[in-house]
Amino acid sequence: MAAWTSKPPARRITDEQEDQQEGQSFKPPVADNRSDTGIVHQRINPLRLRNAKSQSLPVQPPQNDVLARSWPDIHGRDNRSQRWILLDQLRHFRGLSFDLGFLAGKGVNLSEGMKVVGTEFSAADETWTQPWGENKSIRNHYNEMAVCLSDEADTKLTLRFRVFDDGVGFRYEYEVAGVDSIFVTDELTSFNMAQDGISWSIPANYETYELLYRTQPLSKTDNANTPMTFKVGKTYASIHEAALTDFPEMTLQNTGGCGFKSELAPWPDGIKAKIEGGSFNTPWRTVQIASKAVGLINSALILNLNEPCVLESTDWIRPMKYVGIWWGMHLGVESWVINDRHGATTENAKRYIDFAAANNIEAVMFEGWNEGWENWGGTQNFDYTKPYADFDIKEIAAYARKKGVEIIGHHETGGNICNYENQLDKAYEWYADLGIHSVKTGYAGGLPNGHNHHGQFNVRHYRNVVKTAAKYRTTLDVHEPIKDTGIRRTYPNMMTREGARGMEWNAWSEGNPPEHHVMLPFTRLLGGPMDYTPGIFDVLYKRAKNNPDRKKWNMKDSKDCRINTTLAKQIANWVILYSPLQMAADMIENYEGHPAFRFFRDFDADCDWSEALAGEPGEYVAIVRKAKDKYFLGAATDEEARSIDVKLDFLEKGKTYAAVIYADGKDADWETNPESYEIIEKQVTSDDTLTIVMAKGGGQAVSFMPI
Repeated sequence: MAAWTSKPPARRITDEQEDQQEGQSFKPPVADNRSDTGIVHQRINPLRLRNAKSQSLPVQPPQNDVLARSWPDIHGRDNRSQRWILLDQLRHFRGLSFDLGFLAGKGVNLSEGMKVVGTEFSAADETWTQPWGENKSIRNHYNEMAVCLSDEADTKLTLRFRVFDDGVGFRYEYEVAGVDSIFVTDELTSFNMAQDGISWSIPANYETYELLYRTQPLSKTDNANTPMTFKVGKTYASIHEAALTDFPEMTLQNTGGCGFKSELAPWPDGIKAKIEGGSFNTPWRTVQIASKAVGLINSALILNLNEPCVLESTDWIRPMKYVGIWWGMHLGVESWVINDRHGATTENAKRYIDFAAANNIEAVMFEGWNEGWENWGGTQNFDYTKPYADFDIKEIAAYARKKGVEIIGHHETGGNICNYENQLDKAYEWYADLGIHSVKTGYAGGLPNGHNHHGQFNVRHYRNVVKTAAKYRTTLDVHEPIKDTGIRRTYPNMMTREGARGMEWNAWSEGNPPEHHVMLPFTRLLGGPMDYTPGIFDVLYKRAKNNPDRKKWNMKDSKDCRINTTLAKQIANWVILYSPLQMAADMIENYEGHPAFRFFRDFDADCDWSEALAGEPGEYVAIVRKAKDKYFLGAATDEEARSIDVKLDFLEKGKTYAAVIYADGKDADWETNPESYEIIEKQVTSDDTLTIVMAKGGGQAVSFMPI
């Protein structure tokens, strides 16, 4: 955006002089050392400036400062410094040219010749609750500045900034007079880091997020999907977006050095966003900031930038543990299609329901139950209300009710969005009539008519599905999704998504490396929960490989596939890789009689509070979660063996807990001896420290039960 101007201040000082002004610090309102962050150019401004020269700023704030003086004091200090944080944002609109705004077709101006016509300041400090989540109670605490701009044609733009203790979010709010539609052709938003650092990201891709993460210099990151996490100096940060509702996803393109520009997923005709009418708000562009890597995990910034819940009631939404007929298909010992290896049969479904009922597991999921799988790779016209002949869904649903077990349904689309939307209401009503109120969806396959998975077309589809599901009091687990940007606050029936390389990649490829599981909490999971489907106990697939009926169907290389972790790490991942619908993904015969499966029986997916205790991206992580009066700890490492000390001061003081520790065996190694483990029981209190010893590619899980 060029030539943004306002009346110049009467008195000017240099950047060096202004830093000397007492009480006029422009450091972000976050804890710890932010002076040497080097994260964003020109202090906290998250935008790349074309002109980086020192600019002017009045020595004293504007005379009309009544509202600013009334702001709450964030840190118990003079709130004047907080006010000036936002005035620093405004400073960059005075006589400067920005990489900011949007371009549009048909003569609509969204960026040029805009002038500041006013500013509005506000603040919020509230606590809200959600029906489920890593933390059910969330503090929403920010200072806001709305910069109001207009051009000669009376196009109005509000740039809304919210500054939190753990980062900043900003969005564009447009009102264009006299138009019935707007065609956005490009976004100009840029992020410019003042110095190089290290980044963790996947490549930008409009079709899939199922890619391996890269650890590389920030300057060598050519492009990235968000969240893109990085470290500059002593500070960690992550760029993402919040409240993606009717817009294409944002990716990042390197523009040279450590500068990145927003790139939007296009429609087939190249248009980026198509807006009906003359008004629209963009998603929030976000920068989370922390002095420690785990601070990013503990941030609620993305959630706070979404709208409050719009559902009339949420008492029907509840987290669950589940097992399912699924992993056998990926291993090739069962099939989705009806044949002699068909997995989703009435008999097999009842067997899984019995197992769930006997092991304190709330739900069972079935894939390959409905007509259409026989056309996979062809038309992929699934029928969502016609079961295969060997799957009596009415009998199965009645049996599950008798056993007190929920059913998680499954809708695979194969990318045939039109076919799915034509059956949407009918399919969800049919499930609801059967008492099925949770559905896993899938979009594995190309979309019709040249659409991509992450463009506005499919973003609208995903939103349509979550609204339709809510109408029938149904929760969702979405695979091949649009990335999570926090809409679970608005629609809490949107419970979890895939959106990264999950467990199935281990069944038919080189698999996910040991670092993958300790990379996800610092990257993908910053957006929201993931249905990774952890918990494979037959790490080397001994049972599957001895099955004479096994047929490999999707081998991507010549290697003999396996899980690239220890058994203990598989258990730890139930805690680390958060999902309110948490699966024990292995075939149930691999759990029957296994002592270590006790952890999942004890585990509660409905947690109340969580905290990431320690970790570094792609190296290791330790996370604790509380569910009612129980605590569950998960720790994991990459290819390196390591030991960490964890203080147990998160436990309730004055209570004694029975700690059941699921640890790597002394001879465990993810490559040579992955299934070596031990179970240790001891009593602990909040005064104790636990030393967690992890083998190469290993981990440790601990349950804490009050005595």
